[in-house]
Amino acid sequence: MRILIVGAGATGGAFGTRLIEAGRDVTFLVRPGRAAALRRDGLRFTDSSGTRTHEAAVLTAGELAAAPQTFDLVVLTVKAPALEAAIADLRLAVGEGTVVLPILNGMAHLNRLEAEFGPGVLGALAMIVATLDDGAVVQMTDWSAITIGDGAPDVARALDVPGIRLTVSDDVAGALWAKWAFIAATGILCCLFRSPVGPVIAAGGEPQVRAIIAETEAVAAAAGHPVPAESHERTATTLLDPASAMTSSLYRDLVAGLPTEAEHILGDLAARARDLGVATPLLDLTLVQVRADAFQRAAG
Repeated sequence: MRILIVGAGATGGAFGTRLIEAGRDVTFLVRPGRAAALRRDGLRFTDSSGTRTHEAAVLTAGELAAAPQTFDLVVLTVKAPALEAAIADLRLAVGEGTVVLPILNGMAHLNRLEAEFGPGVLGALAMIVATLDDGAVVQMTDWSAITIGDGAPDVARALDVPGIRLTVSDDVAGALWAKWAFIAATGILCCLFRSPVGPVIAAGGEPQVRAIIAETEAVAAAAGHPVPAESHERTATTLLDPASAMTSSLYRDLVAGLPTEAEHILGDLAARARDLGVATPLLDLTLVQVRADAFQRAAG
């Protein structure tokens, strides 16, 4: 398959590296600055096995507009604030039969993409801890997984490569809700207490963290997608560890003064909670705090 990865940041760069190393036909659709850096320096990637650099095929929106071409699979790895711009950029890359695979947090993006590209959108989610360091992609743990909906065997074969734990699910909506509950709980914890996980627990915050987990999972259950016991236990183990230095990407973006996914992750969840009649006081408190921060930054 001809694969177009929209974005070559931490997530797109990490998964793209795995696909390139498996011999897949991969092109990245990126902004001009990132395109220039990739053409000059290559796609630099570091994980527990070491550091390597690969030549990467890249396109900019301007180049795609000048010479339109379509791809078999479009993997969308941008963050929510960049979604609309990405949709505008990739329209010329989507043809009849193209599968659009969005790897974004939350779920609001699915309705938007389905409205734009119709039945070619395949539900998916990813679990990876990675970051950019001076333009290089750094995978911070060995966990690297993608879950996709069933019904697209060609896509499954394309993504089934070493370094990616691929799952094909007949309930991808349930998997999306389970992940959303987890990342929302992590975001609430870190943003509310302005801290990594460990110090909050060490300071006696376990009851509050358990209440955060209960809130986000209650919204999922009310929506008809209760979080499986295994996922709940994994969330509790991760967020109740007093030695953990883990932070959420939402928190990292917030303290760095970058655009955040707060509305996509927390705002949408709070709105659905209200519609479903689920009380989420800790979620609501965090959302007010994050929005107040955004208002202050906008005011200079």
